Amino acid sequence: MQLSWFTYENLTKLGISIAILVLFLVLRKLFTKYIFHLIMRISRRTPTEFFTHVLLSFEKPVRWLFMSVGIYLAIIYSPFFNDSMQIVHEVYRSAIVIVVAWGLYNLTGSSSLFFNKVNSRFDLGIDDILVPFLSKLLRFVIVALSFSIVAQEFDYDVNGFVAGLGLGGLAFALAAKDTIGNFLGGIVIITEKPFTIGDWIKAPSVEGVVEDITFRSTKIRTFPQALVTVPNSTLANEPITNWTKMGKRQINFKVGVTYHTNQKQMSLSVKRIDHMLQDHDGIDDESIQVSFDSFSASSLDILINCFTKTTQYGEHLKIKQDINLRIMSILEEEGVRFAFPSQTIYVEQAGNGEAKTKEKQYS
Repeated sequence: MQLSWFTYENLTKLGISIAILVLFLVLRKLFTKYIFHLIMRISRRTPTEFFTHVLLSFEKPVRWLFMSVGIYLAIIYSPFFNDSMQIVHEVYRSAIVIVVAWGLYNLTGSSSLFFNKVNSRFDLGIDDILVPFLSKLLRFVIVALSFSIVAQEFDYDVNGFVAGLGLGGLAFALAAKDTIGNFLGGIVIITEKPFTIGDWIKAPSVEGVVEDITFRSTKIRTFPQALVTVPNSTLANEPITNWTKMGKRQINFKVGVTYHTNQKQMSLSVKRIDHMLQDHDGIDDESIQVSFDSFSASSLDILINCFTKTTQYGEHLKIKQDINLRIMSILEEEGVRFAFPSQTIYVEQAGNGEAKTKEKQYS
C-alpha cells in the first residue's frame, strides 16, 4: 500500500474539510435553536405577519442550505477534490435551486398570507374559491421552473423535452378530454363565481355545503353528512341555486279558520297579524303581506307572506316559531278557531220529514 497520500499537505486539507463540515453543522444547530427564534420574536413586533410567515416558510429550507454549503465547501477543500469533478459544482447549484424552490413552494400554500397581502395591496378581489387554484398554479410553475433549471445544470436539453411534450400533447388531450372538460369547468366556476367555499348550494345533481374546489371537481357536504364529489364540468352546465346569497329568507304559509268566523273577526284577525309582523324585530317590514286569501273546502284561508332579516336556518326557524305562537294567541283572543278537513252530512228521518244535521269530521 502506498503511503504517498499521507502527506502533511493532504492531512491539513482533510482537517480543514472536516472542520468546515463541523462548523456548518454547529451553525445549523445555532440557527435552529437561537438565531431563528430571535428573528421570529423581532418579526412579531412588526405591524404585519407577512414577514413572520416568510420566515416560517423558509425555516426548513435554510437548515438544509447550511448543510449544502457545508458539504460543498468541505468537498472543495478536501484532498480528494480536483478541477475535473464538475459534478460537485452542478450538484451544489442544483441544491441551492431546490432549497429556494422549497421555500417559495411553502410560501405559496393556500393557507399562506401571501395571497391576502397581494389581494389587499392591489385590490384584486381574490376570495376563498380562487386561492386554492392560484396556489396550485404557482406551485406547479415553481416546480416546473426548478426542474428546468436543474436539468440545464446537468446539460439536459430542456427544449427537446418541451417539444416532445408538444408532440404528445394532442394524443393526451384526446385521451383526457373529460379531465380537460372538468378543468375548463373549474375555470368557469372561478370566473363567474356562482358559489364559493362554505356556500349552501342546490343543483339537480346535489345539494349541500361546498367544502373544496379543485382543478377536477368540487366537494360538497350534504345535509346527511355525506361527502359528494361532483366533476366541475357537471356543475358548470347545471342551474345552481345559491341559498347563501339570500338577502333575506321567506316565510310563506296559510292559516285556515272555520266557516263560523264572521266578517268582523276575520278583519280584526288579519289586521292584528299584520301589525304583529310589522312590529317584529326579526321580520323585514318592507315585504309583509297578510290577507284573507280564499274560501277553501273546509276553511277560510289567511295568507301570510313575509321575510326574516336573517338567512341562518336555525335563527329563521326560531323567528317562524315565535310568529306561529303569536298568531295562535291573536286568533284565540278574537274567538277564532282553526279549521281542519270536515264534512257536513244532512240526514232526513222518515215520518216527520224533518232533516237533522250531523257533522262528520276527518282529522
